[in-house]
Amino acid sequence: MPDVITDNIDLWTSALLSKSTAGRGSNGKLEAYGIKKLRGLILELAVRGKLVPQEPNDRPASEILNEIAAEKKQLVKEGKIQVPKPLPEISVEEMNYSLPKGWEWVRFGTIAQHNSGKTLDSGRNTGQLRDYITTSNLYWGRFDLDNIRQMQITDKEIEKCTAIKGDLLICEGGEAGRAAVWPYDHDVCFQNHIHRARFYGELDPYYLYRFFEKLNATGEIDLHRKGVGISNMSSKALALIVLSLPPLAEQHRIVAKIDELMALCDQLEQQQTNNIEAHQTLVETLLGTVTNVESQHELSEAWTRISNHFDTLFTTEQSIDQLKQTILQLAVMGKLVPQDPNDEPASVLLDKIAKEKKKLVKEGGIKKQKELTEIVEDEKPFAVPIIWEFSYLQDLCELITDGTHQTPTYTVEGRPFISAQCVKPFRFLPENCRFVSENDYQDYIKSRKPEYRDVLLARVGAGIGEAALIDTDLEFAIYVSTGLLKPFKDFILSEYLVLWLNSPDGRNNSEKSTYGKGVSQGNLNLSLIRSFVVSVPPLAEQHRIVAKVNELMILCDTLKARLADAQTTQVHLADTIVEQAVA
Repeated sequence: MPDVITDNIDLWTSALLSKSTAGRGSNGKLEAYGIKKLRGLILELAVRGKLVPQEPNDRPASEILNEIAAEKKQLVKEGKIQVPKPLPEISVEEMNYSLPKGWEWVRFGTIAQHNSGKTLDSGRNTGQLRDYITTSNLYWGRFDLDNIRQMQITDKEIEKCTAIKGDLLICEGGEAGRAAVWPYDHDVCFQNHIHRARFYGELDPYYLYRFFEKLNATGEIDLHRKGVGISNMSSKALALIVLSLPPLAEQHRIVAKIDELMALCDQLEQQQTNNIEAHQTLVETLLGTVTNVESQHELSEAWTRISNHFDTLFTTEQSIDQLKQTILQLAVMGKLVPQDPNDEPASVLLDKIAKEKKKLVKEGGIKKQKELTEIVEDEKPFAVPIIWEFSYLQDLCELITDGTHQTPTYTVEGRPFISAQCVKPFRFLPENCRFVSENDYQDYIKSRKPEYRDVLLARVGAGIGEAALIDTDLEFAIYVSTGLLKPFKDFILSEYLVLWLNSPDGRNNSEKSTYGKGVSQGNLNLSLIRSFVVSVPPLAEQHRIVAKVNELMILCDTLKARLADAQTTQVHLADTIVEQAVA
């Protein structure tokens, strides 16, 4: 086994890359980049003759090619195949690395009979119904036979579109070039978007499969594809692929060593997955103890446990995000900053809001809202400090509404028109807006004009419940997908309200109030938004909470930036080692 593989195991397993989607080689939002590079390196070393030692007694590949040429002549003579079309000589540019003694460069079409299968045409096909596979059954190195279909195939057609054990099957369409060796004792038919390659002479089909896997790992396979999105690989393109061919005995040794090393990669990947999951469980458990404590002494002990292991706990993007959520939850529970007995209690604050609201209704400044029933103990999600209170969201706001329900007519320029995609947690993104005419804008803002330090809430789409402060004097209209909240700003900090809406408690209110979950996009009903039960601190404490959260969020963002830099360094190291190993 090459030292470059074993000497860098720690790097292969630690080089992680953040990603948004899951798949092979991913752990939630992390891609096992190092192990992915290691797999590619193993394949690259294999086809260059650097993975296993050469044996001087092996029959050279040139003898194999001579035997293949003789076999073809005999098959032509017997009328079993047509005279093969000559393939162009391999150019110096196509021989892009040096081969060991006993190896040869060869085009794929020289060593394989290949053709695509039967076209499905229910109106024209005749013959017996037979099982057949499509590209949806063919994956890298394996077959999924759970969904086998049938079509009519005549006895005359059967040989051309049947795969036997040891044939290499290659996708012509879809992910063109994706390949696997048919490993079963029973034969199977295949349709026209699959190439069947049956090799002349004595060649190891699994070595040829690994060569295609190498092309995929390096991206070279794209050179043999046509099309954007859904690609294809024609029979001509397949025949022209240039590959390095070792002696037969070495092919077997290479395949065995690749299998061994890929099994090691699988183990490393599973170990990595287990470690990440265990780490995340530990983080969630320890942070959970912080939000579940009942006394200041228990809170201090819980934070001490975490701070003593801070450097080992918060080492992933996910763990830092969990820390952020814990900070927000502590903030809205009254556990983030100490209470000041001199603060005016929240009960007095709510009385002032009620008087202000009554005055505005009397003056016609706002409409009278339907009163909600008194909050009962079961509606309170947790205990709060004695000078805090719980309140319905509608009792903290002059107005809770949404944007126009009219289908807008967009213009190239004009007044900004904001939808839910412009609202992310703590971030108002007007640059993502579209535009409407001045007349439409004036119509849309009647009784719902967004203003500086109002709050926007996404109520339709993937980000339901996400909230942001309007931190600009920009004049704009909003769409129905966006909620508009106008808090009584003399008594309720808009920043605190945004903080609460984005906290786990606020998001839980949004989650349980969303209609149509799992159907279309779902939506957050305005009447239910108004009935959110909000924890309300004294005004002075709201200021202290917002300041402390801002301070801690900057710390978390700094941790993320350092983590991203470290990940980038590890990824670059993995790339460099691979480049040097195959140079």
